[in-house]
Amino acid sequence: MGTDRPNGSLYTKIENRIATIEFAHPASNSFVSEMLKRLADEFNTLSKNPEVSLVLLKSEGERAFCAGASFDELLAISNSSEGKAFFSGFAHVINAMRTCKKPVIGRVQGKTVGGGVGLAAVCDYVFATEAAAVKLSEISIGIAPLVIAPAVERKIGKAGLAELALSPTEWKNAYWAKEKGLYAKVFQSTKEMDKELDFYLQKMASYNPEALEKMKRALWIGTEHWDALLLERAEQSGQLALSEDTKKTLAAFKK
Repeated sequence: MGTDRPNGSLYTKIENRIATIEFAHPASNSFVSEMLKRLADEFNTLSKNPEVSLVLLKSEGERAFCAGASFDELLAISNSSEGKAFFSGFAHVINAMRTCKKPVIGRVQGKTVGGGVGLAAVCDYVFATEAAAVKLSEISIGIAPLVIAPAVERKIGKAGLAELALSPTEWKNAYWAKEKGLYAKVFQSTKEMDKELDFYLQKMASYNPEALEKMKRALWIGTEHWDALLLERAEQSGQLALSEDTKKTLAAFKK
């Protein structure tokens, strides 16, 4: 049964050198700003923990993995500072995951949209099910996936990013995502995925943590400028959220 907390929930457990972060929200596991801050802080904390070799990122339930950032908060943006603050949430999470010294493994059990695709893209290795279709819907509501674009492009290339971003109402299935490099493995069922995932995590956690940390750093060489870049993108997104075209589109959603 999913959480009914309006601000969502975020829990971490550490066992056998594996830190498991599980997030949840009643609106298809979307993220309110408070949850995004907690998630970024959690990755920063785990990065310094010598008892952790790997981080598993998962969401609650059997349906959607993540619906991105809170639509209610998007609707409430009334000025540029609020807009930048709202879109900076995922910027801080992406940078925290990127700089985390531990490899981040993603578990994507269902559909993922917008910022959720960004989360999957910034994971270092992703297990998914056949139900894990992806979509970048931002342009259809008057904004653009600017903050997550660098992470998505890094995984699936500029052509793949364009295919997602410029077809904002079209779902791409899990095998498309695997072919493009977003997912490492795709399974027919959650049960099958979790069996293989558990085996993988236990095996990886038994390896030299120093080797894992050095490999993680090597994977992210060339992204050091993202600290500034993603915040610039957040500011641009906030401005888009205040444009007349976007306001009209969002007003229609309110109705």
